[in-house]
Formats: sequence, structure tokens, C-alpha cells
Amino acid sequence: MILIFIIIACLSISLCVWIALLLLCCKKEILSKILLFLVSFSAGALMGSAFLHLLPEAALEIKTEKIYLITLVAFVFFFFMEKLLYWRHCHKENCQIHTFGYMNLFGDGLHNFIDGLIIATAFLVDIKLGVTTTFAIALHEIPQEISDFGVLLYAGFKKKKALLINFIVALTVVAGGIVGYFISLNLENIISFLLPFAAGGFIYIAASDLMPEIKKETNLRKSIISFLMFMLGIALMFVMK
Repeated sequence: MILIFIIIACLSISLCVWIALLLLCCKKEILSKILLFLVSFSAGALMGSAFLHLLPEAALEIKTEKIYLITLVAFVFFFFMEKLLYWRHCHKENCQIHTFGYMNLFGDGLHNFIDGLIIATAFLVDIKLGVTTTFAIALHEIPQEISDFGVLLYAGFKKKKALLINFIVALTVVAGGIVGYFISLNLENIISFLLPFAAGGFIYIAASDLMPEIKKETNLRKSIISFLMFMLGIALMFVMK
């Protein structure tokens, strides 16, 4: 019975991705104008999620030195994977889909998987705690999924394809919930080591791929708005903490 509750809760989190449908209602001209601001928001949300959520949670369970090492290893791993994907997909002069789109999908999938583990843990402790935890994660996931959708659009994905792929990746939260249920005895240690790894990936994507794109804007007014959107992303992750 608990497993059914976990699966239903995780599916509800996956459905948060369809909030991005609201963006599909925007005309192409309007979408192109707000895309940079959406990317700025996403960069702030990724940074906020890494430094305000993932790393502090990991610090409760493992030593600081290990957290730094795992985060650094993840950062290097994402750099290597991006170079590998660039060689595989973008060796031509004009690349249709930027590699940071794939990196964001990988990082988001890992993050969602961890969310599933957390939900499973909460339900195994108490059903009421599980429901409360699911609601809290949903509040966090809605802005995250919207920003992820914006990253995919900026990376070159078509709107419908970005939405579908984002939803498929969102289903990893269900996989995390099921895995968490069956390995509940070792769940705490698994979460502890996955959290800084996901954080390293988020930091890499935001700092290496998204923020340089934001810095290319030369218009003062748009630059200020982009910065404010970046700070809004961080602030929202702080509120959701």
C-alpha cells in the first residue's frame, strides 16, 4: 500500500512539467523576447538549488571534505560529458542543439531521481510526512521545470520536443521513488552521495553554459532585467528551502 502512495506522489511531481504548457501559448515573437530572461531565471534557480538545497542537505550526512570532492568530481564529469557530446553532436560548424541542453537533462534527471528517493523515505516514515514532503517538492519543482523548459528552448529544441523530453526526464522521480522503497535500509547513504553530485552538475550548467550567454546581452535595460531574473531564481529557491 505504501508503494502505491509513493508512486502516486511521484507521478504528481512528474506532472508539474506540464506547467510549461503555458509557454506554448506564447507567440514566437514574444517567446524570443522573454527567452533570455527565462534563461537568467534558470541560472539563478540552478545555483540556488545547488547551494541552498542540495549541498546543505548533503552536509547533514557526510563530511565537508567529501562534499567538496564529490561536487568537484561532478563538475569535471559534466565538463567531460559536454566535450564528448560536443564532439559527437556538434563537430559541424552549425550545431542545431547546444550540448548544455543534454547536460541539463542529465542533471535534472538525477535531481528528480533524488526527489523520488526523498519522497519514498518520507512515506516509509509516516504517510502524513510523505504527503507534506510531496507538496513541498511540488512547490520547488514547478519553477524548476519551467526554467528547465526554457533552457531546452534556448539550447535549440523545438517547443513540443522540449516539453515531451522534459516530461520523460521528469518521470525519473517515479524511478527514484520505487528504488527508494526497495532499498530503504541504505537510502540515507545513497542520497548523501548523490546530492553533491547533482549540485556539481547544476553549478557547471549555470556557470559554464547559461551565465556566459546572459553576459552577451549589451542592452543596459535588458541586462538589468536579466540580472533581476537571475536573483529572482535564487530568491525563489531560498523561499522554497
